[in-house]
Amino acid sequence: MAALLRSARLLKCSPAVLLQVFGNSRHVSAAGRLYSEAVGTTRAGLCVQTVPGRLNYGVVPEQSGLVKDEPSVAVRSKQAQQFDWALAKLDSSVRRTGRVTKTLLLRIFHDICRTGYPSGNQALLLLRSCGSLLPEVPLAERVELSQQIWDKLQELGTTYDVSHYNALLKTYLQNEFRFSPTDFLAKMESANVQPNRVTYQRLIAAYCEVGDIEGASTILGFMKSKDLPITEAVFNSLVTGHARAGDMDSAEGILSVMKSAGIEPGPDTYLSLLNVYAEKGDIAKIKQTLETVENADILLMDRDLMQVVFSLTKASHQQHVPEIVERMRHERGYVPDAMNLCLSLITHGHEETAFSVLKSFTGLLVESQTSDSPDLGNFFLRHCANMDKPVENIVGFCKDLKDSGLHSSPLQFTLQCALEAKKTGMAVELMRSMKEEGLPLRPHYFCPLFTHYQKDKNIPGTLQALRAMQELGVASDFDTFSIYILPSFPSVDSARTSLKVIVLDMSYLLDCSIFVVLVLQKLPLCIYMTINVFIESRKCQIGSSLLFAENVAYFLYNLIDSLNETEVHSKEEQIREYFGLLKNMVCWQTLKHSIVNRSVCLLNRICLGPQQIAIHNGLEGKLSFLEKTLAELKAEGKPASSTLKKVITVLCSEERLERALELKTQYETDMTPAAYATLINLCCRHDNAEEALKLKMELARKDSEATLDAQKYVALVRVLSKHGKLEEAIDMLKEMKEKDVQLRESTIGLLTLTMNTAAMKGDANTIRRLQETIFTLGLAKPSSNLCSPLISCYLESENYAGAFDATVEVQKQYNQMPKIHDLICGLVENGDAELLQKVMEFLSQERGEMMMLYDLYFAFLQTGRYKEARKIIETPGLRARPTRVQWFAEKCIAAQQVSVSLVYHLSLMCWKETNDWQKAEATWMKMQEENLAPRERTLRLLADILKNNDKEVPFEVPESLTPSMNSLFSLCSEDIDSAVELLESFYIQNTENQKSSISFVFRKVLDANNDAVLDKLSAMAERLCNHFASYRAATDLFLIYLDTGRTEEAKFLLQVPSLSNQDIHSIFIPVQAAKIKALSELIPDFTEKENIFSHLVKCYGLDKDFSSAKALYERMQVEGVKADELTLKRLAQLYKEAGATVPFEEPPESFRFYADKLNKQRSESMEPADN
Repeated sequence: MAALLRSARLLKCSPAVLLQVFGNSRHVSAAGRLYSEAVGTTRAGLCVQTVPGRLNYGVVPEQSGLVKDEPSVAVRSKQAQQFDWALAKLDSSVRRTGRVTKTLLLRIFHDICRTGYPSGNQALLLLRSCGSLLPEVPLAERVELSQQIWDKLQELGTTYDVSHYNALLKTYLQNEFRFSPTDFLAKMESANVQPNRVTYQRLIAAYCEVGDIEGASTILGFMKSKDLPITEAVFNSLVTGHARAGDMDSAEGILSVMKSAGIEPGPDTYLSLLNVYAEKGDIAKIKQTLETVENADILLMDRDLMQVVFSLTKASHQQHVPEIVERMRHERGYVPDAMNLCLSLITHGHEETAFSVLKSFTGLLVESQTSDSPDLGNFFLRHCANMDKPVENIVGFCKDLKDSGLHSSPLQFTLQCALEAKKTGMAVELMRSMKEEGLPLRPHYFCPLFTHYQKDKNIPGTLQALRAMQELGVASDFDTFSIYILPSFPSVDSARTSLKVIVLDMSYLLDCSIFVVLVLQKLPLCIYMTINVFIESRKCQIGSSLLFAENVAYFLYNLIDSLNETEVHSKEEQIREYFGLLKNMVCWQTLKHSIVNRSVCLLNRICLGPQQIAIHNGLEGKLSFLEKTLAELKAEGKPASSTLKKVITVLCSEERLERALELKTQYETDMTPAAYATLINLCCRHDNAEEALKLKMELARKDSEATLDAQKYVALVRVLSKHGKLEEAIDMLKEMKEKDVQLRESTIGLLTLTMNTAAMKGDANTIRRLQETIFTLGLAKPSSNLCSPLISCYLESENYAGAFDATVEVQKQYNQMPKIHDLICGLVENGDAELLQKVMEFLSQERGEMMMLYDLYFAFLQTGRYKEARKIIETPGLRARPTRVQWFAEKCIAAQQVSVSLVYHLSLMCWKETNDWQKAEATWMKMQEENLAPRERTLRLLADILKNNDKEVPFEVPESLTPSMNSLFSLCSEDIDSAVELLESFYIQNTENQKSSISFVFRKVLDANNDAVLDKLSAMAERLCNHFASYRAATDLFLIYLDTGRTEEAKFLLQVPSLSNQDIHSIFIPVQAAKIKALSELIPDFTEKENIFSHLVKCYGLDKDFSSAKALYERMQVEGVKADELTLKRLAQLYKEAGATVPFEEPPESFRFYADKLNKQRSESMEPADN
């Protein structure tokens, strides 16, 4: 068996032999397993969901879309712009949250459809967003959405190639959609689309997800017949397939088969194994596998462990979830990934497990809180409401969040979500829970419901909401009746009849509301009648709730606001009498709070004295009241500790440190540990180390057992170490250990921040002391984040030798190697080859040569050394490390430096140089596997590689815009950025073709004196030189500068670092002799005169100018410039054609021989020197 598989890359063994490795597989019929709905899946699966209204298996529609005319250049340009816009929107969403919303996706879909000519790239982008990027959308809805997109874009004329079918397959797998792989292949065949390796891999995955080993064997047979390689992805699927078929021995044996085939199991393979163990609930095997992974130096990301959590939960083994969560390292991007895990679990009906995951990373969320009122878990509560989770569960989550201090008002927020989602039943139940908790219920809580019912003219819904208000004891106010309720009815009489039946105790308000509506409509009613109506109404309402006064207040506001001052003064006595009656009925402040605008001033003047107006005037009033109470308590000799704590809390919330310290001194005997803790924290926030330490010592003297929380201890450590009180800071850490204060992730993050502050000051000693204390006491385990400040300390001052020594120190002491990428990048940019060599040797020894090469490769990419990066990636035997590539891509994207698509584009440029179509095709396959939507320039580059090797291009090649390039000039005046992007794409695609030029575009811009466009074109030329080694744009622009007399601009362009002397010869290729002379005058100190002279000789030869050539040769002799053999050959020809004696020995070979020789020499001279 192993002998059959010993070929490292191309496996040509029998699929059946490969699949049946160990033991006996328990097979049932392929159809039975394929269509069984009893199979539970944890990863992207096959047989869990069916879409209502569809057959039991998915069928890809035939390509029978409308045949449309070929889109114009303008439309194609618009497509490219729109693709970039859509990509940017989706990329921004994924970068921030790790997901996209259905609303955003539909918006982009509809915008694309409106153009009438959706491109293939746009279709890929949309299809690839219909899977796991939509964790808030149920699986069936995702499938419906993907089918809708597929059908509509096909109808609009989009041509689908194999990449689109692969994207649809991926969507099916991620959404656990049941479909027939054989029918899928048949539909591809009918559409004349040939499957590729990715297609077969995903079809194998589909069979394996349901344990159909026979079906997978059939697909493997197709691959064997087409001589396709069996990759790691296939083996990973087989691990799942055997396990789902009940044959765990064969599943585990796949790893041995891989090794015998020369394929080392990677992170994805072990993740597949972990997931099948999770489905079995075998936590012992999971732990054993994780240990194996760690010992093999294989990196499993937090995102991988989250898949294990998902698999455990779906298989009803959620009791093991905490053990997996504890192993997560909280890497960059952990929070959005964990949030998406929670959303997926809620969507699948596992909100309890989702909540436990949420509680595990709330400490990280605390760090991002900027408000005094915490609102952690909003995303969780909103999704629970949207998914109609049981109210009792939601209420339990809310109680837990509030009790933990993570959310200040979770029930109110969830109520808001339910109301926005128009979930009346849930909203009413939540309000009932709020009432039980003693939380106030307001009439406006029902406004979203009434708005919805009013819009639909849904009178029963309006009455239902009113009944709910009545049941909950919420009295409707005037605004609710007049704005939201009455307009739902066809007439006033209809409203009166319907409402009086169910709201008997609101009949008064109904009459008042109708009456006010009439008043506001300016009907000729006597004001005296208005007041009398209220007085009579009051007689019927004495003893009713405080909300009655609020309703009356709203009425009064509308009434008074509609009258002028003359009318008010004419009835002032009646108004005063009525307000007097109200004061006897209700708390005046309740009424006063409800009356606003100019009626407030009027009523205050009429009814309130000046002293009363100043009372209850916001926070100042509250503080004044508390301080007065505090003084009275102290004077009376009564306990004042509680009041003092309240005063200090208010002062701290207002950041009034000085006043708080004054009160502390004045009432020191009444200070409690809680008051001290609050004040200590305020001192730390104000960076006052002296007072913070003084207060801490006072607290210790008063109560030696008093313990601060972890956040306040770490705040003390930070402020003390920052101000040179290192020993005191270390004492705080020791006290934390003595009093068993546990550090959460958020406080560990603050410790990192503390040491980073020291790093910015270059204080390595402080960092070392703090690290040693933290790790020795066991307050936290050594981690990359906690160890990184020491390295940063040296990197900040560009002391790379010190940074390297610190790296070695940290690796030996704590087995961590942080900031190694930054160190290598610094050395590359600094050009310190000797120290770089030492670092590489150290990395090779500690992490292996393979990882060392990747570190160097990423550093070259990061610093723009693309040629050197290509050399690394071409190293024989260098194996692909997807996790490392993913790490670098995510790092670059997070820093907005290099995009993933650029990394792949650079790889393709590398394979074009080496003419390696197999590696180029493998890169294309990898892009499909990772669901990346390539840009048009990448597709054209790949197409060129395949065509040059007489290989079929498996996709529609986007047309180059070169024939219509005249349109760019008109674009420049309207959409400069798009025009520059198209130009840049043109130059990148024609890097090797020095004859391709569109200098006329530059000429037109210069003739139009368009400086704004010219600046962008200059920046583009510099960018092409530095990042893509493409010098044609700089050449075109430089020559036009010479032609138009812009010598200063030409000089500036020659200062581009990448446009070095060794590449300057490319400028001479299409240039006339006069321009070369102008260039030599422009750069009098140009060192490569032989380049100038050789190109001048070439120009004289083309012009048959023997006299100029002879004079030039004599000048070369005088200046001691040695001519190359090709130049001598050209000179000899001119001498002979003029009938003159050749004054030197003519080179004997042909012109082609010397031209090839010269090109080879130049090519070799451009290669980087070995270390």
